[in-house]
Amino acid sequence: MSGGGRQVVITGIGLLTALGEGPEDTFKALVAGESGIGPIKAYDPAPLQTRLGAEMPEFDATRYATKRQLRTVNRGDSLALAAARIALDDAGLAHKQAGGDELGYRTGLYLGGNKSLGRMEQLIEELKVIRRPDGTADLEHLARHGDVIMPPLFFVEGLPAGAVFNISQAYGIRGSSTFFAGYADAGANAIGRAMRAVRRGDADVAIAGGYDDATSWWSMTLLDRLGILTTRNELGRQAYRPYDRERSGGLPGEGAALLVLEDKQAALARGARIYAELTGYGAGHDARTPPAADPQGRGLARAVRRSLEDARLNPGEVGYIAADGSGTVQGDASEALALRTALGDAAGRVPVSTPKPQTGHLVGGGGALNAAVAALALHHGVLPATLNLDHLDPVCAPLDHIRGSAREAAPTHAMALARGIEGQAVALTLSKPA
Repeated sequence: MSGGGRQVVITGIGLLTALGEGPEDTFKALVAGESGIGPIKAYDPAPLQTRLGAEMPEFDATRYATKRQLRTVNRGDSLALAAARIALDDAGLAHKQAGGDELGYRTGLYLGGNKSLGRMEQLIEELKVIRRPDGTADLEHLARHGDVIMPPLFFVEGLPAGAVFNISQAYGIRGSSTFFAGYADAGANAIGRAMRAVRRGDADVAIAGGYDDATSWWSMTLLDRLGILTTRNELGRQAYRPYDRERSGGLPGEGAALLVLEDKQAALARGARIYAELTGYGAGHDARTPPAADPQGRGLARAVRRSLEDARLNPGEVGYIAADGSGTVQGDASEALALRTALGDAAGRVPVSTPKPQTGHLVGGGGALNAAVAALALHHGVLPATLNLDHLDPVCAPLDHIRGSAREAAPTHAMALARGIEGQAVALTLSKPA
């Protein structure tokens, strides 16, 4: 039971990862220890230092959106559209695409992502015409003929919050809507803010979470030089090794994780299945030059403490943590220290794992994925393991890392963590429905 206001529950989960489409497929694969990591195949990654990722080659956006909608979105936006449809169907909510009515003014939409541009492939091909014989760009020619050179929908495709518009239009969502730009923190903040909106009574239903096409060549070009990805390409699916002595960085994955949040009484009244109650939300910041995390993890420690306070829980009551698990040397060490600081003596008794070595880091959707995994762990009574954690680094102890295989358990409370590369930190607390 959270402090004040209405109780907020999760009634629908829309998951798209390299492990599968839908919450059951993804969670079953997580528990089984399967991995979606492999060589990038959507394009030639030879110029990159990191050439591994978790792609979704079988994803068919036309199953979830119309061709007209898909003309104005990039890959990440189409993943968000699909996840919204899966989440609403999973929640059993009637909607326009299923022959129902608009979701209306009492439904909100809160999304997080890392989108910066639309589809670049056609633009790059068209821009070749402005290159002079000496290789320099003729910007005057671009100014005179830009309306012909630039793809007509390029700027519409590139709107950072494009998915907010498209999902709102598709389902007639007319309540409050917000877009959070960032990394793993973005989707987690979206869920936290949506929880507050439902708790306060600003909305009865909210769709919230994050998404990203992090394995696209544009995203990979940005991430490749930041020093946060592993370059151990020869290790294949074993390259992403959070908390391990041999860890050397993370790997990206494309996907989306959106949740349907509802007022508990309304959900019970319509007979909805409830995965978990969302009871706490906390945030903090390292206030340190990125992309290095604060060695003490002070931003994350603050987020964890604040989330527990919001949920009115003691550290010892947390039964599982879906951790950030960046896979970087300093990131994992500071995360472990932050948890020891925030949880105190209880830190060694709380089971911890991260799905990222199996799904890749969904970047803007990473924190939302952790929230979905935490909810599914509470619902099924099974805690996934951290893949590739063969030799625990002592600096990441004494946390109770789940290694080797999934663990059957019946936790009453769980937590989902998310960190951004610029020091942001978010913690969400979830509880098993009473």
